[in-house]
Amino acid sequence: MTLAIRPAPGPSREYHFPEFSRHVMANGLKVIVAPVHKLPVVTLVAVVDAGAIADPTGFEGLAQITAEALREGTEKKNGIEILEGFERLGSSLEAGADWDSTLVSITLLSEHLKEGLSLMAEVLTEPSFPSGEIERLKAERLAERLQILSEPRGLADESFSRLLYSSGSRYAEPIGGTSVSIAAVTRADVVEFFETRYTPRTVTMIMTGDVEVNQALALLNDAFGNWEAKAAAPHKDLEKEAPTTRSVEIVSKSDAAQVELRLGHLGIPRTHPDYFSVVVMNALLGGLFSSRINLNLRERHGYTYGASSYFDWRRNSGPFVISTAIQSEVTADALRECITEIDGMRSQEVSADELSLATNYLDGVFPIRYETTSAIASALANMVVFDLPNDFYNTYRANIRAVTPADVLAAAKTHVHPDRLRAVVVGDPGVIKESLEKLSFGQVMVHAPSDK
Repeated sequence: MTLAIRPAPGPSREYHFPEFSRHVMANGLKVIVAPVHKLPVVTLVAVVDAGAIADPTGFEGLAQITAEALREGTEKKNGIEILEGFERLGSSLEAGADWDSTLVSITLLSEHLKEGLSLMAEVLTEPSFPSGEIERLKAERLAERLQILSEPRGLADESFSRLLYSSGSRYAEPIGGTSVSIAAVTRADVVEFFETRYTPRTVTMIMTGDVEVNQALALLNDAFGNWEAKAAAPHKDLEKEAPTTRSVEIVSKSDAAQVELRLGHLGIPRTHPDYFSVVVMNALLGGLFSSRINLNLRERHGYTYGASSYFDWRRNSGPFVISTAIQSEVTADALRECITEIDGMRSQEVSADELSLATNYLDGVFPIRYETTSAIASALANMVVFDLPNDFYNTYRANIRAVTPADVLAAAKTHVHPDRLRAVVVGDPGVIKESLEKLSFGQVMVHAPSDK
């Protein structure tokens, strides 16, 4: 019996991100149009410079509540009528705020584009923000807070942010706010946030799919041409890192079946010139299933089902995080192994074979991420939010392949700091505190879950 020989992979095909064009309307509304005629489908995304970073102090969560309240009524329609209007078009309106922006989007058949765009424009320019609906949204958020405070994963994420950033930094508080800040939000706050953050000068409309550029511009002018241009309020300074000495914070949860561990420090902004080197370095450290941290904690020691690391990319400096759930009894051992892998990444160059595993994956998977109109629109939204160059997606694969072992080592030495690592552990102090103190990683503190 002759065994078949596995064919060798061929050379990578060239990839070209869909062509797009940028425009600015008379009222300052920015427009990006990317014609893609594979299917009779169009995606519309409004990128609004109204992310959670703009939340006033004491009213954290306001950006998300405002974004969700857009769908609850306009000057002409109530929330049910808006919902049914999009459903008749075979679509739905999605709206939400992340740290840096609010995104409002729909995807629908191109034959319904004009009607869908008109309804979307009404939602964006004429929301009524009914008091009863805002109170309902707040009640839903408060119920979500109860769930987060009872669940170790959410507790670990929130506690890590508070440990990493100084009091007063917006990043120190949950993106959706705390129970206190959510309860403080009123309809007047929502209206003020909308009036100062949602203007043509802060919005970029992205249209991708089965549409021509001239057609798109004409439709957008009809829908948004009369929207009054106003100046937006400035953003606050977010660079408020907490003390950078090593420490371990135990969030006491005696009923936890296992431990949630977060380890890291302040990272770098998305626009940092070392972005590609850091992406590849992190893929090797903890960003892929075959990464060093996952293979160590999962395969070699059996401490966890999975462990990962990531840089949370934001306009400002987001966190660098190692994240895992582990057996309580091996908490100190797992923390030690994470540090060992960090030290190893910083001590010598990775091999060419190990590097190729990461770059081949990042290179190969990249094109399939942008097969749909909504994925293309999302990519263009990221370009807007982070002010990326027009050729970013066309040059991404070449930039990934250009990263060398020396670049990876330099990125690890420059952007991963063992002496600044801070750890949050959610679990039973009676099981984990003594071993963590013996580890001599840093001061060990214990406190109860908090929603301050």
